[in-house]
Amino acid sequence: MSFFNKLKDRLFKSSSKFDEGLDAIIAEAPAETTGVAPAQPDISAQKPGFLARALGRDTTARVLDDAMLESLEELLIQSDMGVETALKVAAALAEGRFGKKLGAEEIKSLLAAEVAKILAPVARPMPIYPKRPQVVLVVGVNGSGKTTTIGKLASQFKAAGKTVVIAAADTFRAAAVEQLQVWGQRAGVPVMTAPEGSDPASLAYEAFQRAKADGADLLMIDTAGRLQNRADLMEELAKIVRVLRKIDPDAPHNTLLVLDASTGQNAINQVREFTKIANVSGLVMTKLDGTAKGGVLVALADQTGLPIHAIGVGETIDDLAPFDANEFARALTGAGA
Repeated sequence: MSFFNKLKDRLFKSSSKFDEGLDAIIAEAPAETTGVAPAQPDISAQKPGFLARALGRDTTARVLDDAMLESLEELLIQSDMGVETALKVAAALAEGRFGKKLGAEEIKSLLAAEVAKILAPVARPMPIYPKRPQVVLVVGVNGSGKTTTIGKLASQFKAAGKTVVIAAADTFRAAAVEQLQVWGQRAGVPVMTAPEGSDPASLAYEAFQRAKADGADLLMIDTAGRLQNRADLMEELAKIVRVLRKIDPDAPHNTLLVLDASTGQNAINQVREFTKIANVSGLVMTKLDGTAKGGVLVALADQTGLPIHAIGVGETIDDLAPFDANEFARALTGAGA
């Protein structure tokens, strides 16, 4: 199964919302279009059945008018695209098409095209620099999937011929260290650890020195999950950045923020707060298979402009893939292969 097909299948919660919502919007066309009494749109309704057909409504297409456009905007907002981005996408769809009859499949294709325009500028792989070691600091809130993401990325980089060192700087959670060690063994990548409760910044410093001495291509540093509103924990992260810069003033060369898709619009707040402390350079979105809020990725692209390097839709190494704007847009809207 291609990653697109897997993505579309795993994003069923998002794409099915679009399917149900669009069908309901089209079925609720006003009287002047269908010849029946107007009804308030219910975009959470199921697909129209016998009653709609019996009333003579055209349930396959509808003239794009103000009421329909407002319903489309609401549908996009419900996908967690955010008000500002949803209005932008809907306005772009309506341009040159207002007053014309559109069907569900055509709308999905048009929406996918507009979403892809927003996503395309930020769909970029993590840059690889000639500097060795390239330090990749991975940050995020508790439970976002940082540790698993590091393991998958390290394994993929190793498979691509890069020498990788992992630093388990989440020294307060034994399970995170053990998880990284499993990934390290699987990929043949060394994992540096420290006793539980040790200073994470000290481990990061030692790992940088070792990676430099060994001539490693990449040093990936796991950090403890922290809420962006916890000043003490954010200061701990700032300390890691400071000690890395004692060795190389340009370090970390990449700071990846791992985001859990199910957090919805809160992901934008996380980006802003973590960027203040660690100068986030790129995003990885995980757990897209478990939420109907995939639209937040569009809002992130529109409002932050940060590169989106990869997305995750499962637990295996193949379930973390480079971010493709067109494939994601089509999977999100259910626009087809």
